[in-house]
Amino acid sequence: MRDPLVSIVMPAYNAMKYLPSAIASVMCQTWENWELCIVDDASADETGAYLDSLQDPRIRVFHNEINRGTAYSRNRGIHEAKGGWIAFLDSDDMWREDKLEKQIAVIENYPDAALVFTGSAFIDDNGNQMKYTLQVPEKISYQDILPQNLISCSSVVVRKELLLKHPFPGAEKVHEDFAVWLQILREIDHAYGVDEPLLIYRLAMNSRSRNKLKAARMNWNTYRYAGIGFLQAAASMCGYTIRGLKKYNALRKKV
Repeated sequence: MRDPLVSIVMPAYNAMKYLPSAIASVMCQTWENWELCIVDDASADETGAYLDSLQDPRIRVFHNEINRGTAYSRNRGIHEAKGGWIAFLDSDDMWREDKLEKQIAVIENYPDAALVFTGSAFIDDNGNQMKYTLQVPEKISYQDILPQNLISCSSVVVRKELLLKHPFPGAEKVHEDFAVWLQILREIDHAYGVDEPLLIYRLAMNSRSRNKLKAARMNWNTYRYAGIGFLQAAASMCGYTIRGLKKYNALRKKV
């Protein structure tokens, strides 16, 4: 493999508040062989006009005629992508400049690598850094991920063929990305982790992760959507609850 093209898929809906920072973090990547596929999900603000004004030929913009949701927009971006590897970046998150380079190094060193994810740093709405850092293991399997989804969507680089086989579900009240990772990890032995906070995740006050009860219900729905039996899902929820409380308490601590 020589200098693989990484297609970065970014759904955007009414995203002008943070979108320029997300795009800038892509433009600063030390890995230069990338394209950025941005899918504007019929935004009502200036997102569409801003995207159309961008001049970099590596940035490809697609507009949904009507609002179709994040899962549809990600799937559209995957189908439009020219690269054999797909990365995701939400329009309110950012990357450290060496994020893709370090993941490609893992792919080059491990021929069986099909999904590579990273750790995360966290910031609030105003860009203030939080004390908590999400650490990740060197490898994670299907069984490992059941009690806690350590694979942040904006951190992954994954083979396009796997995403075409396992698209993001349009079902409501599930964690779409978690459902995809569960399906992929049934097919591959493990995903590889880079234990560095290469993703800068913005924890917005109105995000799903702020509503713990809703997030827990969606996690349960995801288990059931993925075909996980009741007893195994219940056991996994116990682990999810314990780990979730620890993470919540850590996130409350500011630097």
